[in-house]
Amino acid sequence: MAYALLFSVFAISTCGLVYELTAGALASYLLGDSVTQFSIIIGVYLSAMGLGSYLSRYIVRNIISVFIEAELLIGLVGGCSAAILFSVFEVAVHFRPILYSLITVTGALVGLEIPLIMRVLKNRFEFKDLVSKVFTFDYIGALFASLLFPLLLVPHFGLIRSSFFFGIINVLVAFWALRLFRGEVIRPRALAAAGGVLLFFLTAGFIYSEQILHFTETLNYRGNIIYARTTPYQRIVVTREQDSLQLFLNGNLQFNSRDEYRYHEALVHPGLQAVREPRNVLVLGGGDGLAVREILRYPGVNSVTLVDLDAEMTKLFKSHESLVRLNGGSLNSPKVTIINADAFVWMKTNNQRFDFIVVDFPDPSNFSLGKLYTNTFYRLLYRALRDGGAVVVQSTSPFVARRSYWCVVNTLKSVGFETTPYHVYLPSFGEWGYVIGSKRAFRMPQGFLAGLRFVTPETARLMTEFPPDMGPVETEVNRLNNQVLVRYFEEEWSRYVH
Repeated sequence: MAYALLFSVFAISTCGLVYELTAGALASYLLGDSVTQFSIIIGVYLSAMGLGSYLSRYIVRNIISVFIEAELLIGLVGGCSAAILFSVFEVAVHFRPILYSLITVTGALVGLEIPLIMRVLKNRFEFKDLVSKVFTFDYIGALFASLLFPLLLVPHFGLIRSSFFFGIINVLVAFWALRLFRGEVIRPRALAAAGGVLLFFLTAGFIYSEQILHFTETLNYRGNIIYARTTPYQRIVVTREQDSLQLFLNGNLQFNSRDEYRYHEALVHPGLQAVREPRNVLVLGGGDGLAVREILRYPGVNSVTLVDLDAEMTKLFKSHESLVRLNGGSLNSPKVTIINADAFVWMKTNNQRFDFIVVDFPDPSNFSLGKLYTNTFYRLLYRALRDGGAVVVQSTSPFVARRSYWCVVNTLKSVGFETTPYHVYLPSFGEWGYVIGSKRAFRMPQGFLAGLRFVTPETARLMTEFPPDMGPVETEVNRLNNQVLVRYFEEEWSRYVH
């Protein structure tokens, strides 16, 4: 019996850490800045566990019954937490208080568990053995959860299904304790009935978790969802609204097919048109193939290397009929080589040199993305660019995030690039910024390919003119050890989003 309870310690430790990791991952998905969100979540959760441990001192009777009740409550609150948070994100006026309240309740209940189990076991082991055994199983459970979460749960279960699954485990632990101590439990039938109802509810949630997620997303997105998938790296959602398609990554709009041509023509053609006889082109990010579509307009380009982290992203844009039609089948071109890898790691091992490099990453909303905007990464770009070539970097909005934009410019300058900042108006996003980097002075082209819908010599000239409210400002250089750009971005964009 004693060792059966010790195995319960392993199970409940695993469950508790999974709830904590789920809350942190969900907060970083919905609120951005993963380091900040995980730090706050961990702090709130651990302090709530401390509160639960402190409150356990006031439980002096019916310890086994209280332990079983706590397990059932943890299963209910922790198991439903992800579904609740996804559902209320768009409709709740104040999302963070709901998030932290759920974490506090879950943490406090988890904090009750270990003290209660130790008191149950105190007559079965010497104190020194009791402490070592309980905490050994507790820490092993934490290790198991920390490995299970990124390798299996997120990529294969998703956050909502994972929460329901571990809620079920908490209920099963309650049933296990009820069986072991059936002679010492107060109201065993009532607890068994409550556990049965809860087990049915959580199992139904687990089975229908995709439908629950789909329902929450219908609340969050305009138009019909035609594709949705959680990958190991992000949540991909594609919607259709009348005659337009929209791509969302972790809830953030990446393009609208009505005006994406403006973004991608401005991203590619000013820089590529200025390169003499471009042959080899590198695209970092841009797994939708829309930048590649524009590059393939140049018949002299022999090869395009696309490096995008998420294999599901490139697979989608190679195979989905509507999306292939949008990108012109660019990712299926024999000229295109797709490499699914972390661009930062890949660039460190790259020995090729390129005539033109397109850097089309999502905005630097967290530190994992911010590293791709650092001077360390830009040195790798400089090394990979041939002398007469050019690199272009999408650089967020110079109007909404003025310091962020000029931080990108100044960071490129710090590694030796000659920079040409420019911006365009995109109906879906407002003013948007780019930066061309080159090893020698850059001149905007005087002519462009025929058939472009937006970029002309006149629009290109206007792109480089900045009004006073978007003009240059002094910033720090974005470095790996400070990631100041993420702080700028968070501060500036927080004024425009909830």
